[in-house]
Amino acid sequence: MNINSFKSGSYVQRVQYKSFEPNKIDLPWQGYNADLVLLLSQADIKLGELNAFSQLIPDVDFFIKMHVLKEGTKSSRIEGTQTNFDEAVQKEEYIQPDKHDDWKEVQNYVQAMNEAIESLETLPLSNRLLRQTHSTLLHGVRGTYKQPDEFRRSQNWIGGSSLSDAAFIPPHQDSVPDLMADLESFLHNQNEPVPHLIKIGIAHYQFETIHPFLDGNGRIGRLLITLYLVSNNLLHKPTLYLSDFFERNKSTYYDNLTNVRSQNNLSQWLKFFLEGIRSTSENSIQTFKDIIELRSMVEDKIISLGKKQALAKSLLQYLYSKPITDTKDVAKTLNINYSTASRLMDDFVRLEILLELTGYKRNRVFSFDDYLKLFR
Repeated sequence: MNINSFKSGSYVQRVQYKSFEPNKIDLPWQGYNADLVLLLSQADIKLGELNAFSQLIPDVDFFIKMHVLKEGTKSSRIEGTQTNFDEAVQKEEYIQPDKHDDWKEVQNYVQAMNEAIESLETLPLSNRLLRQTHSTLLHGVRGTYKQPDEFRRSQNWIGGSSLSDAAFIPPHQDSVPDLMADLESFLHNQNEPVPHLIKIGIAHYQFETIHPFLDGNGRIGRLLITLYLVSNNLLHKPTLYLSDFFERNKSTYYDNLTNVRSQNNLSQWLKFFLEGIRSTSENSIQTFKDIIELRSMVEDKIISLGKKQALAKSLLQYLYSKPITDTKDVAKTLNINYSTASRLMDDFVRLEILLELTGYKRNRVFSFDDYLKLFR
């Protein structure tokens, strides 16, 4: 199939509405134009640099945890949640009651991503894995009654309050199993070679067009991108997430997806997608460089603590995964008494490593703010 002659599908009349029935994508793709080839090359190079860079950083898993939290926050915000990054890294007890549901949705996304990455060690990237991940995503939150772990058995829609005024109506529920089987086959088809980044770009478009779940399609579709990159060894660690790029270019993101369906303009969508891979890889590399610089600066500061250095280094390690914390948690994590932990936190405030947020004398909360700034 030539990308420039691709026909995305057609509208089919139902009883009181028309649903968009996409054509299948498990095809031999070809016909990449010069602009697309150039962007593909640039995206491949930057992604390779990010993959290599992430393997050189000591304790990279601490920093990946922060990337996943940022992804969870951004991906959920695209769907309308209001939790910001600083709230996402905090304990549940610090979250205001009116923001708890949004906070929980972000935490579910993080858990879903982590479980899915771990599952790739024993399961292929498959519809089974996506359904399993969907179940975690919706557990105990607003979508918990919308058939978690199952492809939809009823018609859904995007935009508007009902089918009569919807902006887009995905395929009829009877088409979903066959279309998702085709998508899975496309992801694993090695007989018809397609460049990996072109393949996952097409797959993301198709997934969002099928909209196979009653809720959570946007988040699962964005998560699918990272899972594909890891499962095909383009990334040794899950270090690239596109939700921040999609959120900053939200209108363009939706317009490009829509234009594939309305104008068969798959090439423009792929250009946008590849630019997202290139620029996000570049930004992620810079974030890792900034982390290394900050780490060196902070370690220089704690030299002044003399005999407390060993304990201070343990606290730093903890702060890389818990940048907003309190004295009680620090004492428990480092296995020291409360008063020792309190004095150590005061040392970190004095050295301008930590920022005290509450102004209280007791029950104080601290922020590793210079570190958080790298992910905001």
